[in-house]
Amino acid sequence: MHSPAARLRSDRRDTLLVALVIPLCGPAGIFGPSCELSAQLAVEELNAAGGVLDREVRLVVVDGGAEPCRVADEVAGLVELGAVDAVVGWHTSAVRQALAPRIAHRVPYIYTAQYEGGEETPGLFLTGETDIQQLAPAMRLLAEATGARRWCTVGSDYVWPRVTARTARRFAQDCRGRVVDELFVPLNTEEFGPALRRIEASGANAVLMLLLGDDAVRFNRAFTAAGLHQRCVRLSSHMDENLLLATGAEATEGLWATAGYFDSLMTSESLSFTDRYMRRFGPAAPLAGSLGESCFEGILLLEALAAHHRSVTAPTPPGPEDTIVYEGPRGALRLRGNHLEQRLYLARADDLDFDIIAQL
Repeated sequence: MHSPAARLRSDRRDTLLVALVIPLCGPAGIFGPSCELSAQLAVEELNAAGGVLDREVRLVVVDGGAEPCRVADEVAGLVELGAVDAVVGWHTSAVRQALAPRIAHRVPYIYTAQYEGGEETPGLFLTGETDIQQLAPAMRLLAEATGARRWCTVGSDYVWPRVTARTARRFAQDCRGRVVDELFVPLNTEEFGPALRRIEASGANAVLMLLLGDDAVRFNRAFTAAGLHQRCVRLSSHMDENLLLATGAEATEGLWATAGYFDSLMTSESLSFTDRYMRRFGPAAPLAGSLGESCFEGILLLEALAAHHRSVTAPTPPGPEDTIVYEGPRGALRLRGNHLEQRLYLARADDLDFDIIAQL
């Protein structure tokens, strides 16, 4: 006798359902629209080319901005019922840590966010940048360009900022500097006065900003209103063009970002993606940005894994003899182990855009 999940799968063997786990609420909700549109574009383009293993891809959007245990319950329930065949999306490390053990070995799980590194859960693949790849060279180049040596870390109070802050202490020493203070604030913080006073008292001339979404917007505005932009540069690995627009040009002076993608990236692949995105969704659509575009990458990696294994099951990481590559807006990319290899960039905010200064 077949289980309800088996019957459901047999009823739709021509369709591949992908849970797209993205934030629709909370401080990271500002990224949700661009994440959804980018994934939608990837799905439409794949389906126009025949789908994944001749199956039409459809998205099932799940709000990844809810409490981590709630998101994990919802997605694991969908997997248990056979209602989705894969999981893709940008969401916090707290959500990933709650979800990954629940669906390990069961379906492919592609996590697209920049994160702290070290994830090895079976069946989990990561397209995002990691601290070691990204933050160490960015801090070194920023120190060389601006003389930044005394760092103060300001982060949201959850796993990614706390782990990254510990890693940043070593990176600062490698740049002949040091972290002079560290502080963490709750998600959805409205008042940054105490944090700004700590920064000023520390004598820092650089701030490592590990704040999420709307919290980063409010911090940037308060930081500039307090005049701290005149003595401190800011570096973030979670700033995209949507956050620049929300922050306002008057509060972006001295703000730097590091990522594997920017909308201002002038490569043939990125220009083609931007053109297709704008033609599909129009000029009023949110900018894709690095966080939204990461969900496009996640769908492409899912297709590449399925093509390599000739199956949409929970695959194992490629061995030394395996080569899993694909081309997307970030160029030609290769999966090494369960992490994607990619070019990374350091950029400086120029009003409401990013000026790419260097490849890391």
